[in-house]
Amino acid sequence: MAGKSVNKVILIGNLGKDPEVKYTPSGTPVAKLALATNERYKDKEGQWQDRTEWHNVVLWQRLAEIAGEYLKKGSKVYIEGRLQTRSWEDKQTNQKKYMTEVVANDLVLLGGRGEGAESSGGHARGAAAGNNFDQRTPEPETAPASTPISDEDIPF
Repeated sequence: MAGKSVNKVILIGNLGKDPEVKYTPSGTPVAKLALATNERYKDKEGQWQDRTEWHNVVLWQRLAEIAGEYLKKGSKVYIEGRLQTRSWEDKQTNQKKYMTEVVANDLVLLGGRGEGAESSGGHARGAAAGNNFDQRTPEPETAPASTPISDEDIPF
């Protein structure tokens, strides 16, 4: 199996805040999501515990537009994509910083449009297209200060 590798992520979770949609200088839409997934387990004493994991998700082009139009804080979504790590130099500390994100290529809206309404949802793929999750805002990220942005960069 020399040369074969797989980089695939599948997540089902709830948005911790409204999507943040921006545009590159050439006009390409890009959206950033904070997605919460929840795990329930029993601790040593047999008590149920909940653990929330936060995922940074980036969507490009039509997927970014769909996210900005149809998703909001609390929306339940299915995301499929790949992991990507980017780096930059922190201008204040001169240290190299890293962030791993899920770059989505598939998005399925699992909740309905109304408050708490369930429906069949919607599905968008690539450029064409009510659980008890902890909805606390994730820790703030360290982002590059004033770095030039190109279509290859994520402007957050």
